Amino acid sequence: MTVKTTRWDVTEHLDSDESIALFLEAVLEENDPVLLATALGDIARAKGMTELARKAGLSRESLYRALSAEGNPEMATIMKVIGALGLHLTVAPNQAA
Repeated sequence: MTVKTTRWDVTEHLDSDESIALFLEAVLEENDPVLLATALGDIARAKGMTELARKAGLSRESLYRALSAEGNPEMATIMKVIGALGLHLTVAPNQAA
């Protein structure tokens, strides 16, 4: 019997504001800026890159570049994207500290 596999795409599961917020929360726990930029890129693809770029006040091309695997977005860009998603960051004490 042959098993058929398909490529898993996270964007197929980012279909609600709650799933996006939970995804970002998990990503932020990793303390990896590259992972954060990549995750924001995934969310942007799920929501529609053009519309998100417009809401963030950025060009679509610059948003693609910033949120690509090779991108290195400035904090201002990250904050614009998070705001355009209708989200905000909060800070809490590290329970492990």
